[in-house]
Amino acid sequence: MAEQNEIQLFDGKQVRYVWDEEQEKYFFSVVDVIRVLTDSTTPRRYWSDLKRKLAAEGSEMYEKIVQLKLPSSDGKSYLTDVADTEQVFRLIQSVPSKKAEPFKLWLAALGQERMNQLQDPELSIEQAIKDYRRLGYSEDWINQRIKTIEIRKGLTDEWQRGGMKEDHDYAILTDIISRAWSGMTTREYKKYKGLRKENLRDNMTNVELMLNGLAEAAATELSRRENPKGFVQNANIAQRGGDVAHVARERLEQELGDTVISDKRALNFTKPKDELPFNDAEEVKE
Repeated sequence: MAEQNEIQLFDGKQVRYVWDEEQEKYFFSVVDVIRVLTDSTTPRRYWSDLKRKLAAEGSEMYEKIVQLKLPSSDGKSYLTDVADTEQVFRLIQSVPSKKAEPFKLWLAALGQERMNQLQDPELSIEQAIKDYRRLGYSEDWINQRIKTIEIRKGLTDEWQRGGMKEDHDYAILTDIISRAWSGMTTREYKKYKGLRKENLRDNMTNVELMLNGLAEAAATELSRRENPKGFVQNANIAQRGGDVAHVARERLEQELGDTVISDKRALNFTKPKDELPFNDAEEVKE
């Protein structure tokens, strides 16, 4: 299951969800939906009672509830009851709420937004820019980050053309590039920054993003020129692309007299949550 965890707000409350690229459907946190519909201060208890009722009734919805890992406010992810859009509509019928109709409209708008993004990738970029601004990143950082997303997409297109398998091969090739320019694999880099589930690139400084982008851009251009086939040839190009950025890194460090590999994380160079337009830190841990 290729998943993308996200958070949206409805009526000021967080609704966590997962977009499953393989099934092309959303899965929403049931507890978050309950919280939105009922304004309950104990949505977990409400859902627990409702689950027993649905089970006793032999509800088809109860049988289809699954669990996926969703992020919590403590930075960790926990297994959480989730329901797809169709199941959420059925859930709404079981929960008396004045917010039922507005929430249905919100779900429909979210689905339409996803369809528009699939048809026009530029809309996905625009949404990413809004999300990064909301999280407190600077405009310079956002511009650099968006450029690296475009570069990464070009590289993965080349890997796909070269016969690489997305989950396994992409991870290994990414590590080859990372180790070549930074001296660390992705896991080692995240450990150096004190990260766990967080996205490494979202916690890179501007310079780190530029060097990583240079490595991937170099690998992309080499791949387009040499048309590699198979893992060995693609790995060779990944190494050479990383080497290009390593040379640039060494030259820059000579000029600066210091390393550009930073242990800083996003919390070190983004605005504090209390300075943002609204606070995303509402407790949602289950």
